[in-house]
Amino acid sequence: MSLLFSKTTLGSLSLQNRLVMCPLTRSRAIGNVPNDLMVEYYAQRASAGLIITEGTSPSPNGLGYPRIPGIFSDAQVAGWKRVTEAVHGRGAKIFVQLMHTGRVGHPLNLPAGARVLGPSAVAAEGQMFTDAEGLKPNAMPAAMTAEDITATIAEYATAAKNAVAAGFDGVELHGANGYLLEQFIRPNSNQRTDGYGGAIQNRARFVLEVADAAISAIGADRVGIRLSPFGVFNDMPLYAEMEADYAYLAGKLNAAGLVYIHLVDHSASGAPEVPASVKDMFRKTFRRTLILSGGYDAARAERDLAAGRCDLVAFGKAFLANPDLVRRWQTGAPLNAPDPNTFYTPGPKGYTDYPALAE
Repeated sequence: MSLLFSKTTLGSLSLQNRLVMCPLTRSRAIGNVPNDLMVEYYAQRASAGLIITEGTSPSPNGLGYPRIPGIFSDAQVAGWKRVTEAVHGRGAKIFVQLMHTGRVGHPLNLPAGARVLGPSAVAAEGQMFTDAEGLKPNAMPAAMTAEDITATIAEYATAAKNAVAAGFDGVELHGANGYLLEQFIRPNSNQRTDGYGGAIQNRARFVLEVADAAISAIGADRVGIRLSPFGVFNDMPLYAEMEADYAYLAGKLNAAGLVYIHLVDHSASGAPEVPASVKDMFRKTFRRTLILSGGYDAARAERDLAAGRCDLVAFGKAFLANPDLVRRWQTGAPLNAPDPNTFYTPGPKGYTDYPALAE
């Protein structure tokens, strides 16, 4: 009997299977507000046990990419409410991923009055696409003041409350892929000399305070976090103490009581592989649900579930190109191939027009 397609639980939630749809930035939120196209897209994929939305900013300051959604305005909450209703109507549970892009961004992608912020005034290598002027170098961030830190933590808490108001089952804190939470963890982007910089106990402080604020706002059973140890995306180079730092973080997140850790291995995309010792450490240290993602197919997912390496498995590009991924794998049907040229383009092409199997 397949474990992958079997029912399970996530905290107090019942899931129709163990397949998780990864958070996937798709850049279709015109004006940063969820729309009809996004309702259709997520509803199409609601045969998953759990959907984690694309990165969604808790703050105007976190909208570093063009056309990504937020969850800080009434219009955004209303737009997301239509998404959650559609997804729940087809049986899936859904968490919103709270992604503050921090230093990864450009002012041309931000609304009036918003700022590119980071732990320190250290720009990320690489470029950012803007609708107004095409590719631009990532902006130099303003080093966050104590007041900025306090305000940003409060924005996460408000976003978590907004998520519940919008009908989400919970929130995933994006502590991966080189965005704001990971920028505080990593020493290359965090060169602070105050209580948020230096030793890992200080560099992890912002992440843990954000997690505590979200838990206080909506409860531990509704808060998860995504981490990418050994990920190098968005100028996050490897460093000697990484394994020890993430072991410290795993222990603190376990003590905080989050409902899950979503551990991503980006080696399928060319990053260094997350060592088995690190995955094993998270499994042993974190006592609630562990989600693994990165380069999985159904067969590998079955093996890792059967071996007890994780509780849920997340899939990205496979869900992107196959709205009926669960049925295709259950029946042995071939998969649609994803079209990278339409990953981030506005409109339905390469978004809602991937074909499903004929009934």
